[in-house]
Amino acid sequence: MSARRTFVRLAAKAGILFGALFLVGMLLAAIPGHRAPAVPAEESQQSSTSQTPESQPMDHTKMPRMDMDDARANEAHAVHDMTRGHLDAHSLHMHMTAMRTQTPEDAERAKEIVTQLRAGIEKYKDYHVALNEGYKIFLPNLPQPEYHFTNYVNGFLEAVTFDPARPTSLLYKKTSDGYALVGAMYTMPKRATEEQLNARVPLSIAMWHLHTNLCMPRKGEFRKADWTKFGLKGSIATQEACDEANGRFQPVIFGWMVHVYPYEDSLDRIFAMHHHMD
Repeated sequence: MSARRTFVRLAAKAGILFGALFLVGMLLAAIPGHRAPAVPAEESQQSSTSQTPESQPMDHTKMPRMDMDDARANEAHAVHDMTRGHLDAHSLHMHMTAMRTQTPEDAERAKEIVTQLRAGIEKYKDYHVALNEGYKIFLPNLPQPEYHFTNYVNGFLEAVTFDPARPTSLLYKKTSDGYALVGAMYTMPKRATEEQLNARVPLSIAMWHLHTNLCMPRKGEFRKADWTKFGLKGSIATQEACDEANGRFQPVIFGWMVHVYPYEDSLDRIFAMHHHMD
């Protein structure tokens, strides 16, 4: 009997271990976009958006159909595509949901999201708390209008459930002595439908956005590639043009994203694509 009990205990421990490993694997596979890359020095010459490596390398091997070089080059580009002044110039690579007719119910639901978000992120006005609780700064050494502090566990959870108080990312402005909290970002997997997006944040209130139509150079050709044509800042936006340039086409990358600035004074400013500077 003693041997049998020992065997059962060992089997139980093994089951817990394998279960934990499986959960971690699922977590890494399901996290939406905005993984923090470690940009190597040789790629810093390819684009002005990737001149300074950052200090939070993440695993890109789980990103479907994108290798590490693709991810590193284009997540830096994505930061700039989402910043003020880049939206019109790079709309070839940005798909946004259409605004629907607003209803009183939509407005009330949006206000409740804002109320819950404010309460949930209040403690993160001290950015040290965010860092201590697992948020990672995306490209901290690259000057940006606002910095994404991303919690990858939250990103995984948002793939399957929605809690307005638990955003994937926190949005900060750089200050002389640290960072000031200005907003947050929710995410959903790129496979999500507009109805699923609308069920989270009404499409009559906010525009979700998705990075699309990416053409990347062939492996081994990054250094000599014409980056006016390739990448999220490039002019190529179709499969045919990418094939003619001997590139590799990606219809959609990363996942759906929506920004929320809960400290603004109106819904149109709270759910704006970019933070108002005035």
